[in-house]
Amino acid sequence: MSNIRVLCLHGYQGSGRILREQMKPLTGELTVPVEFVHIDAPSLGGGDFGWWHQGFRGWERTRDWMIGFFGEQPPFDGIFGFSQGAALAPLLVGMRGIGETPPGPLSFEFAVMVGGFRSDSAVHARLYGGTENYQLPLLHIMGRSDSVVPTADSRVLARQFSAPVVLEHSGGHIIPSAPSIRDSVELFFQRMAG
Repeated sequence: MSNIRVLCLHGYQGSGRILREQMKPLTGELTVPVEFVHIDAPSLGGGDFGWWHQGFRGWERTRDWMIGFFGEQPPFDGIFGFSQGAALAPLLVGMRGIGETPPGPLSFEFAVMVGGFRSDSAVHARLYGGTENYQLPLLHIMGRSDSVVPTADSRVLARQFSAPVVLEHSGGHIIPSAPSIRDSVELFFQRMAG
């Protein structure tokens, strides 16, 4: 089993440091060798706190920053997104295959999303590929009591992928620590590392 490298995308008003702490109960005891790379949204350096704001204001800054970041980094095997980071993740998936970027920089083979939603912006419509589903392994975790991102919105995003693994927990808008969820996450990473 080889090491896998995963880019981690925090939620709105979060940071890489906060996401690292939020993920510990879920990923802290993985037996699969995973390097989690936690980053801050480019706006955090200017005192801002999101990948974008209402109406997707700031999307272009995030898009351009991500292209540069991927171009400077060793390759990632996967991406992990929570909340707004889980809404950013499928946009990055879409950017991989439609000529949105120069050839090659956005390269990864799977995604894990927690509390994600699909963008309803017309600017992003083409990133979702029309009627075609993403051919990328997805593990999507959602909370049945999530009052921030309703499960119906998370299901819309999951359906964007051809064969998503969808896990539900009884909690809200959190990264869960339930043993059954942890076991499923472990199995997913084992498959991705295999």
